[in-house]
Amino acid sequence: MGLSHAALRDQLVQAARRLKESNVLSHSGHGNMSVRLPESGQMLLTSVSHLNGLTPEDLVVVTFDGEVIEGNLDPTTREIVGMHSGVYLKRPDVQAVIHTHSPRTTTFALAHASLPCVYEAFLRFGITADIPVADWAPRGSAEAVAFIQDQLERHPTVPAVLLANHGVLAFSQDILAAAQLIIIMEESAEMTLDARNLGGEKGFPPGAVERERAHMEQFGSTQQPFSEQRGPTA
Repeated sequence: MGLSHAALRDQLVQAARRLKESNVLSHSGHGNMSVRLPESGQMLLTSVSHLNGLTPEDLVVVTFDGEVIEGNLDPTTREIVGMHSGVYLKRPDVQAVIHTHSPRTTTFALAHASLPCVYEAFLRFGITADIPVADWAPRGSAEAVAFIQDQLERHPTVPAVLLANHGVLAFSQDILAAAQLIIIMEESAEMTLDARNLGGEKGFPPGAVERERAHMEQFGSTQQPFSEQRGPTA
């Protein structure tokens, strides 16, 4: 049995707090997040345009088509319903989505550059490829959603997509795992940019994925591949 609506609201608030405390949000704190609800075609979505001080009352129940079932949705947030539902419709395994303007990660999005898979934490989350970039279109537009879905089709195992000239979209099996992905990507982006001052980032040696997996199994800390992922452990 899945979590109750109240428990999911609490997890969303906790995830927003974790992102804020980790200093991975932009100065404005802009962002939005959602979780898929057991009710077919519905999600629990943040109703405000920032994640600072998020409360359970800031969450609304909305259909994938944008119909508000419970709560109030401001016009700015209404624009991004399609961005979230587009992921859920394309990836049935996804249960939670987060969008932020995390500064270092968004730097790659502004450059239309994929975020390279060179940070060991990526491997521990089963991420073995660069995070791709979806082309720009007005946010929340059908064209923007189509660009995101195109990248999901091209890269069916990635847990995130950079949004050209905009930000980042991360998704996972629960909202806390998605928040951890945002944090890991921001760490990776920051260190990759720093590495470029020292000659550039370097890729993993051949067989690194298999070796990392075997090492984690030895200590019983294996993260499941994204399609089975249940989130990180401390």
